[in-house]
Amino acid sequence: MADIDFSLLDVPRDAPPPDPEAYLRAAIAWHFGADSGSPFWLRMAGTLDFDPLTDVRTFADLRRLPNLVDELRNVAIEDLIPRGYGSPAPIARIFESGGTTGAPKRTAQLPDWVEQVTRWQVEDFTAGGFVPGRGLLCLMPSGPHGVGHFDRVVAERLGSTFHPIDLDPRWVKKLAARNATLEIAAYVDHLLEQARYVLETQDVVNLHATPPLVEAIARDDGLVDLVNSKIRYLLLSGAHVGMDTLDLLGQIFPDTAIAMAFGSTMVLSQAATRIEGDSIVFDPRSPYVFFWVIDPDTGVEVPYGDRGQVVMNHVSKGMFIPNNLERDTAIRWPGPDGQIGDSVSEVAPVTVFGGEPVIEGVY
Repeated sequence: MADIDFSLLDVPRDAPPPDPEAYLRAAIAWHFGADSGSPFWLRMAGTLDFDPLTDVRTFADLRRLPNLVDELRNVAIEDLIPRGYGSPAPIARIFESGGTTGAPKRTAQLPDWVEQVTRWQVEDFTAGGFVPGRGLLCLMPSGPHGVGHFDRVVAERLGSTFHPIDLDPRWVKKLAARNATLEIAAYVDHLLEQARYVLETQDVVNLHATPPLVEAIARDDGLVDLVNSKIRYLLLSGAHVGMDTLDLLGQIFPDTAIAMAFGSTMVLSQAATRIEGDSIVFDPRSPYVFFWVIDPDTGVEVPYGDRGQVVMNHVSKGMFIPNNLERDTAIRWPGPDGQIGDSVSEVAPVTVFGGEPVIEGVY
């Protein structure tokens, strides 16, 4: 391991390391090294029929590792923190998934990674049309969900007041699972009532909301008028949205810059967004995050332009989550020069995942 440069793993940084495979080798040495790896991965290494330290040299080699993402539903957070951070380790922020496919999964995000993601999101918000110095109304999950934390921090970095609304996506998923449509409608009304109070009384010109909530706003003439009179930047993320819906929202809110984001708790970040013709394409931040779009029956990548299921990989100093077969399908796109793996567009959920129906609800 004398040729391993662990400084390649250090974040935050303005640009990724120039040699992705050197970065990968450093990450493997870190996560599977006895002195630097996390108890979780050191324990899992003992169950493998190969040695990651010697047998994982390329990104393709990562496919040999098992998808252990379901272990994140139960593993102790302390076991996820690499020993290389020292003792005591920095305090991690714990963010959880939405629970779409069962019990929530947890990630431990250390301060260095949290700062990297914050910087990326400041860039993304700015590029999408966020108005600095003016308020942000956030109709996104709070509590254990990362989006609420990052929205607050990004707003502060951009000199904006932050106005959050309580949103519990897990409760809505439970309501949807038992077809409690009236209760779902009442909960959505409750959320919109809170949003109305903020829009009527506060200087907010930026709005981050889930597509189902924006669609609900679009059905309320009073809220449409409020949004059109105040909001100049709208970010959609969480539940999936099609191009037809996006075009319709553009007609309803003609003076508002509408941006989209695609991310996942399990990759601890969101992708960068670009427009290609009539398509919105999402580029993961490789080599930290990279996607493969595959045929789930064969495991082989589908041709560019075809739809397949998304495999997400996260490789950073703080966490290592390879081969996560996500509940999303997408159209496979080539990434920008130098990107590892695929880019994606037209993301949509599968209907059943892990034997359980996929319920998006409001997020």
